[in-house]
This record gives sequence, structure tokens and C-alpha cells, in this order.
Amino acid sequence: MKTVHLTNICAMATFQKNTGDMFLPPVLTLADEGGMLNRDLFVKTILLPAVRFNKKLTNTCLKALKPKAVAHKPLRNSPSDPEEKVLLLNPEIVSSDNVISLGEAGITFLEEHNLESKFGDFPLELKYSDWTSDEVLRSLLPKGVEVPTGFSRIGHIAHLNLRPEQLKYKHVIGEVLMDKNPGLKTVVNKTGEINNEFRFFNMELLAGENNMITTTKEHGHSFEFDFSKVYWNPRLSTEHTRIVGMLNKGDIVYDMFAGVGPFAVPAAKKGCSVLASDLNPESFKWLERNVKLNKINTGSIRTYNLDGREFIRDIVRKDLVKRAEEQNTCCDPHQRTHVIMNLPSLAIEFLDVFPSLLQSIPTGVRGHVQLPTVHCYCFSKEVDTASDVLRRIEAVLSHSIEGALVHDVRDVAPNKEMMCVSFKVPAPVIFGCSTEDLYEATEAPPVKKSRTE
Repeated sequence: MKTVHLTNICAMATFQKNTGDMFLPPVLTLADEGGMLNRDLFVKTILLPAVRFNKKLTNTCLKALKPKAVAHKPLRNSPSDPEEKVLLLNPEIVSSDNVISLGEAGITFLEEHNLESKFGDFPLELKYSDWTSDEVLRSLLPKGVEVPTGFSRIGHIAHLNLRPEQLKYKHVIGEVLMDKNPGLKTVVNKTGEINNEFRFFNMELLAGENNMITTTKEHGHSFEFDFSKVYWNPRLSTEHTRIVGMLNKGDIVYDMFAGVGPFAVPAAKKGCSVLASDLNPESFKWLERNVKLNKINTGSIRTYNLDGREFIRDIVRKDLVKRAEEQNTCCDPHQRTHVIMNLPSLAIEFLDVFPSLLQSIPTGVRGHVQLPTVHCYCFSKEVDTASDVLRRIEAVLSHSIEGALVHDVRDVAPNKEMMCVSFKVPAPVIFGCSTEDLYEATEAPPVKKSRTE
């Protein structure tokens, strides 16, 4: 390899140092009343130092000059010769009229392959497709209007929660996001609070197809539903996994506000026996659909379209008693019973269904009842969130809860935390009696010996 001595470093040219804006799109600020997205206006040509070379030399060129290349898409096809490639160089490091700025490795590469004439300015044309959604929106939105920082993706749907100052530009925002995110076909914006009865958002279409029936995947499970009529939050994916991770094969799971099945489906697939209910007829319909979609054995899950309290009093109570009478829990010491209450705005109020739930069952059966562990979701705006939610739960149960696990799920708003409290329902609560009465009532009689002993 020929050695090149850089004897005149001082001869290096002074380069343009502030080139950060060079790659940004033109400023095309929308009018105050909004406006339309014109993709054709996003055109810009910039001159960059570059080297053109035969594509067979790509690896050699990159080895010599990659440290001096631009960061974004440095390697391009030559517009004039299909056998050539173009390496775009960083104008803050390299000057097209000063070969010394290429450094020793770069100069050697040019000389060894007779490419001195191939080093110079290259006109790079940038179009709408070359910029990210963030870059495009920054060029369009007026000063003082922030670019949306993110969105929830549910299958082909993007769900936004725009701020008031962004609403005038909502349709343009929707179009840009759909353009820049492959697979998105629908962009919607939340327009109101969650419907407290059926737990779904009011929303408006910003861009794309008015098709709210979507399919999404979560940890290997598929869920299909009409996003406009049910509740689904992809930000709870980790929480779904956390709870299912607490379950063992063979556990009994009562899902009180099941929705379309984010807890019930993976629990059943894990081998739990699941009873799941939701009051929303649409959620119930898609819950049944997702049971089939995930090929769950129908013997592993039973679904209901009931109010939460009705579900506990009529379905869960009977199931608890039936299992106690059959003494199933005595056959498997590892089996546990869980009640999932994922309705954070109201779940604590629904805890009033547990006091005296099993008061009327025969005393001889009580000793075989597997006391359920409740996973109760709730919100808190207090500084000490854990103390707040525990106090409220104990107030509804009129009893202290020992050994409760309080888990911070996520921040839903400034000074508003979503929590999950996991605790075992105290026996005096569910049987509606004092601890002393409970002991007397459940004290087992002497076991009679069989004749073969």
C-alpha cells in the first residue's frame, strides 16, 4: 500500500461547523386555523462532499472512510451509473475542495483505485419520504405547539391523546403518523373520559380507514376486538404478564371485569381454571371470540356477561362452595384461588361483595374453602399512595388486611397513580363472623379410623 505523508496539516480548509440544520426539512408552518398536508412541498437539495466508486469496492471504501461519513444513510446508489455507489461524507469533517480532509486512509483509497476525480460535491435531493414524522411535524406545527411525543398502537390503529393546542392540526398530525408508520391504517384521538359503565373511550377519526375492528398480539396471544366499543390499553401489557406470572397451573381464576381477555386468555393457556365475566356485551362477545382465536380448551374457561357483584354472588360463590364440598383444594396443596378486579375507578367499591359472601354455607364445609387472593386495581392521588389504598380497602371490608402486596402499576396523570393491591380475603370477612366463632365453627371433628387400620 502506498504511504501518503500529511506534511501540511495547516493547509486544511476551514469547514462549515453548524450543519445540524442542513438535513432538516424546509419550514412549512401551517396557518393558525390548521391547513392541509402538501407532501410535494417537502423537497430540498443539499451539497455534500462525497466519493463515487464501483460497488465492488464498497467494503474497502467503508473501511477507509466510514468514520467520516454522515450518520444517516451514508451509502447511496449513484443516479447516473448502476455500477456505482456514493458515500456521503460529513461536511463538518470533510471539505470537497480539500483532499487532505479525507485523512490518510481516505487519500490512500482514492489513489490506489484512481478515484481522485470521483471525490467532490454531490447534490443530495431530500423528499418527504426521507424525513421522520417528528421532523415533518416540527416543520409544520407553529412555535409553541409541541409535536405529539407518542401514541398507543393497537394492531392497525394508532390512538392519540392530543392536547388542546394540537387539535387545530389534528388531521395533519394523523396523516403524517400514518405515512411514517408502516402498517397503520387508522389514526384516532381520544375525545373524552372512559365510559364508566363499559370502559371504552370516546374517540374521533383523524386519518385513514374508519375501521375499528383490529387484531393485536400480546406476549404470544392474539386479541381481536372493536376498539371503539371495548377497553384495551397496550401500556398494561407488562401488568398482565406480572399477574399471570403469579399464577400456577391448576389455580382457579375468577376474572371479575375481564374485558376482552388480557388476563383470562393467558391464564387459561397456562393451565388455570378460569371463570371470566364482563358487563359490556361487546367485551363479552370478543372475549368468547378470543377464547376460540387462541384455541383454548372450552373446559378451561367459562365466560359470563354479568355485573361484577352478580358474578361474584351467583357464579363465584357457587363455584367456591362446590369445590370446597368436593375438597378439591385438599387434593392439590399448590392450588390457589384468585379474583382479578381490573376496574381501577370502581374496584374498591365492588369489594363490598365479599363480606358475608359464604356466611350461609355449612360449617363443615368452611374448612375446605380456599380463601381467594384478590388483585384489586385502583387509583390514588395521595402523596402516600400505599397507605391511601389500603385504608380505603379496609374501610369497605370493615377489617384489616395483613400481608398485602401494594404494586405501583403506572402514572396515569400528574399526581394520579394506578395501583394493584393483592391480598387474601380474611376468613372473618368472607364468612361473616368473628375470629373466635370461625375457629369454633371450622374446628374439625375427630377423624374416625377405618376398619382396615
